[in-house]
Amino acid sequence: MKARTLGRHFRESLKSLGRNSWMTFASVSAVTVTLLLVGVFIVIMMNLNQLADNIENDVEIKVITDPAADIEQVKQLENEVRETPGVATVIYSSRDAELDKMISSFGDELNLYKQSNPLGDALYVKAVNPHETAEVAEEISTYDNIYQVVYGEGKIEKLFNVLTMSRNIGLALILALLFTAMFLISNTIRLTIVARGREIEIMKLVGATNSFVRIPFVLEGIWLGVLGSLIPMGVISFAYYELYSQWEPKLQNELFQLLNATPFIFQVNALLLFMGVFIGVWGSFMSVRKFLRV
Repeated sequence: MKARTLGRHFRESLKSLGRNSWMTFASVSAVTVTLLLVGVFIVIMMNLNQLADNIENDVEIKVITDPAADIEQVKQLENEVRETPGVATVIYSSRDAELDKMISSFGDELNLYKQSNPLGDALYVKAVNPHETAEVAEEISTYDNIYQVVYGEGKIEKLFNVLTMSRNIGLALILALLFTAMFLISNTIRLTIVARGREIEIMKLVGATNSFVRIPFVLEGIWLGVLGSLIPMGVISFAYYELYSQWEPKLQNELFQLLNATPFIFQVNALLLFMGVFIGVWGSFMSVRKFLRV
């Protein structure tokens, strides 16, 4: 295609937006409202997914050593645990540190046990894959010089099932909302093109090729998608930056952490822009096709 012809298509597509201002406004409004809903839902679901990841990564195994084990036996056990397949990290905690934790949690009355500490050393273990915590704990429990292995048996399985179900439901809702968005936006764009069906038929009757007729409408779909994406991108960016600046300092060291505003907002904006352009092009392409059979 010649550059002059392509330039003509660009000019015609922009002029058409102005000539059909009310239909353009209707199409852009449909894109704006729908993408705003989609964008808000994506932001919420991505942050909830972050919370689910944090919960999973917070799951750990507490290996309590035999109080009668000496330091060499504990070090040997620690090395064995580190070499266990599926183990990501191992943190050693002395029996004195464990007693201090108990005193901090249950009160100074336990200071009496400092004279004769009955506790064993502890190893805090995290699995590479949190869903394999039970298997890793079962393997570690077979080692020598262990008093108890604690990992929330029976509870973490239920927790992981709930988190997996929540993720699946969230993904299904996002897909359903995207499908609805495509349906609503493409139908609005289709109405815009149907109103100009006579124009397309005349162009075909005077000898215009299918591509010559189609390209300006596809370009219009791009402009409608871009224009309809700008407001959702601006609103979501402003709202999330405000939310992040207000709440992130308050959520320090908490389990729930908001996703960093950068690059998260850029990723969401790129996704919204892509969706707007794709739906605009798809709606225009499919709508024009029926009028090309003259």
